[in-house]
Amino acid sequence: MKSRALRRTAIVMAAASTTALVLAGCSGSSNEPAATADPDEPVTLTVATFNDFGYTDELLQEYMDEHPNVTIVHNKAATSNDARANYFQKLGKSGLADIEAIEVDWLPEVMQYSDLLAPVSEDLKGRWLDWKEAAATDADGNLIGYGTDIGPEAICYRSDLFEAAGLPTDPAEVATLLDGDWANFFKVGDEFASADTGAAWFDSAAGIWQGMVNQIEAAYENPDSGEIIAADNAEVKSAYDQLTAALPTQSAHLEQWSEDYAAGMANGAFATMLCPGWMLGVISGNAKDVTTWNIADVFPNGGGNWGGSYLTVPANGANVAAAQELADWLTSPETQIKAFENAGTFPSQNDALTDDTLLSSTNEFFNNAEVGTIFSARANAVTVSPFKGEFYFQINDAMNQALLRVDQGAQDASTSWDQWVSEVGAIQ
Repeated sequence: MKSRALRRTAIVMAAASTTALVLAGCSGSSNEPAATADPDEPVTLTVATFNDFGYTDELLQEYMDEHPNVTIVHNKAATSNDARANYFQKLGKSGLADIEAIEVDWLPEVMQYSDLLAPVSEDLKGRWLDWKEAAATDADGNLIGYGTDIGPEAICYRSDLFEAAGLPTDPAEVATLLDGDWANFFKVGDEFASADTGAAWFDSAAGIWQGMVNQIEAAYENPDSGEIIAADNAEVKSAYDQLTAALPTQSAHLEQWSEDYAAGMANGAFATMLCPGWMLGVISGNAKDVTTWNIADVFPNGGGNWGGSYLTVPANGANVAAAQELADWLTSPETQIKAFENAGTFPSQNDALTDDTLLSSTNEFFNNAEVGTIFSARANAVTVSPFKGEFYFQINDAMNQALLRVDQGAQDASTSWDQWVSEVGAIQ
């Protein structure tokens, strides 16, 4: 369903974009294999990412050692929103990197301009999970993104705060404690809050919302018609009510990706986070001296996927062939395993997913948690691939702002919901 709907959305080229774009003339993609870059021609390749893709200086140096003519410059945006704004302002014009990372939530909009991206060569198709490729395949059959990670979710927790609240601390026991639905997750949160440890149960409203909304098959738009159904969707309203009821006593009231949010991972501001594999690098990077973070192989309602990304190559770039070769290497099974070891970014490559290195992998920072086994199990527990249409990003961003207003006490839940409904009504 997701693939069909995304392809249909890509065809509706006359629809107004949600971002003010004045795109240059289309370059016209094709399925022809990319030309091979000249191995003797010196070239500087820029790679633009955000958050933590696991592309360390050491990893990139490996490629440069293998390709002495290549110099790689890695630019990392402060936030994914900053990266998104830059991407859509410059796509089809000038100023983008040779390789640009995108989030899966951008895809409905990206696919409207797929002919501005150099397609992945035919011989690489099939290396990724079917649904990972399908989501980035346009109406003409062009795959326009090199899949990086996926985001199967577990629960990361602070064992010291659990102990202070009289809760179990062993990962298997925590998994048993939290096994069940969202009602059980918030019930345990009430128990934690009543222990008065001085910490909150969870980090942010937005983080919890991502886990909840990604379990709703069609949250904001009708997959068949494209009609916006967000404000009238009973599942969305139920999840909103359940979450906002918990915010006063269980949330750390932090804005996701803010400096205070990052600091909270280190200073014990909250006991739990919903954590896809890529979040492990975020936590360990911000809480280097903390020794009590751990991971439980569990997730409310069974399973969920939060995020995942792709690498894209702008078709009007100066070094398209060389950029495609680098993008190929960065998303190869071997490199995806290394990126996982560096930042916890869980591979989307079929061969990587069966690699013994992955399945036997542990994470020292998270008290030697068996991350390969845990996130493989979490990936297998995912049963919903939510439809994300043309307006998903806009609607969900407005929802996150609505939740933030409640979380920080600027509005009550009912007033903030009404404002969100009004904002959704103004879309299209």
